[in-house]
Amino acid sequence: MRTRIVAAITAVAAIGLTAVGVSVYLVERQRIMEQVDQRLHANLDSARFIVGEGNPEGPDAGTWASSSAALEAVVQRMSPDDNAGAMGMVDGTITFVPGFDLDLDLQHQGMFAQHVERTLGGDKAIIGTYAEREVAWRYLATTISVEGSAAPEEVVFVMVYDLDAELSEFDDAAQMFIIVSVIVLIVIAATGTIVATRLLRPLRQMRTTAERISAQNLDARLDVVGNDDVAELTVTMNDMLDRIDAALESQRQLLSDVGHELKTPITIVRGYVEVMDPDDPVDARETRELAMDELDRMGRLVQDLAGAAALHGPSPVQLHPTDIGDLVAQIVRKAAAIEGGEVSAGAVAEGAAMLDPARITQAMLQLAQNAVTHGGGRMEIGSSAVGTQLEFWVRDFGSGVPDDAKQEIFERFYRGADAHSRSGSGLGLNIVQVIARAHGGSVRVEDAPGGGSRFVLSIPRGSVASASAPVPAPAPAPAAAPRPAGDMVIPPRPPLPDARADEGS
Repeated sequence: MRTRIVAAITAVAAIGLTAVGVSVYLVERQRIMEQVDQRLHANLDSARFIVGEGNPEGPDAGTWASSSAALEAVVQRMSPDDNAGAMGMVDGTITFVPGFDLDLDLQHQGMFAQHVERTLGGDKAIIGTYAEREVAWRYLATTISVEGSAAPEEVVFVMVYDLDAELSEFDDAAQMFIIVSVIVLIVIAATGTIVATRLLRPLRQMRTTAERISAQNLDARLDVVGNDDVAELTVTMNDMLDRIDAALESQRQLLSDVGHELKTPITIVRGYVEVMDPDDPVDARETRELAMDELDRMGRLVQDLAGAAALHGPSPVQLHPTDIGDLVAQIVRKAAAIEGGEVSAGAVAEGAAMLDPARITQAMLQLAQNAVTHGGGRMEIGSSAVGTQLEFWVRDFGSGVPDDAKQEIFERFYRGADAHSRSGSGLGLNIVQVIARAHGGSVRVEDAPGGGSRFVLSIPRGSVASASAPVPAPAPAPAAAPRPAGDMVIPPRPPLPDARADEGS
């Protein structure tokens, strides 16, 4: 990744420098060509001035004795210039050259003279380009004619600039630009390598940390440096590692708890079987009953574990528009079938909500079983709307829950001080909590007015298109008289195998 980043930055910089260099070169080349033409025009004006001024000396001052004399004067009096040359031509032959050395010597350029003679034709002055024999010249050719001159009456003055020499002066600057550009690209690549190395260091640390992490070692964390996107990614990675660590710790704790819960009944059964007298029918019968009781407890534990695992799946709840009043009425009727339960219907919220009626029923029946097991059996079941939350509650009339245990009772396998005298897996209230969280809500226990406890299952009400949406068909419940207005007390009914639930504390 570092190599790709540095290569991309360097390539972009190289393209930019190349574009700048080419643009500057083309603009400067055009400027030089325009300067050459401007000089040629200036020389043409100078030649016309010299011819028009006439001979400044001699008996024929102010005039020229012949066209050849005027041509010679123009050639000799032209100001020397870099990369330039001048000559005079008579009938296509080079006749005059300057009396001092110029950068461009035209004395032996017969072929060029013939080219000028052909190009000039009937024109009095032209500016053209000569590119033959590995040379590139920009030239001015103009005829000079003096009235009354002896033959030849017309002669030709030629001024030439060597374009290659003119452009070569800029080539030095172009070469310097190329050298500087290469140095700049090297500096950019080096700087990019250093910066990319520092920016990508946290990613390498993440890779190294991920390689060190295993199910037995989740203690490694990344150092958060700075306040940029990489730092935020580091924080996210650390949070993810915390969640993985917590999940694995939860799994280890679950396996430990399950092992502990299964070990006790297995030890009890094994101990009684080992000391049982097979020839004593009474001892064998008592041992059988004890073994069956312990096996039933293990079976309930396995069943509760399977139910809890299902709630952690990809789709733990299926939300449906559900009428709250009808749902609470069905829960009350089902709770009345729990052995030892004396159920009263409390206040009920009106309207509908988006929820999973089967899971809510499961959670409420678990709370009802908890009220029978730990609250004496008498209970009230109802619901209420609090803002955007919908609360289902079960109130018992027992001794209540101590303040220091109000959070612990919802933990997996938590069992109260009297657990030795009661059956159950200790998963009941934990399953209620999982169901509440699957709905995006929570569960809590609070002291009820006048004594006892009030368990509250709070979930978001959700958006329901129709306030009178029907409740999905529930499982068959035992027959009961229609619910009268106000509170009612439903007498205990014979227990149903599928309605019984374990206590959670």
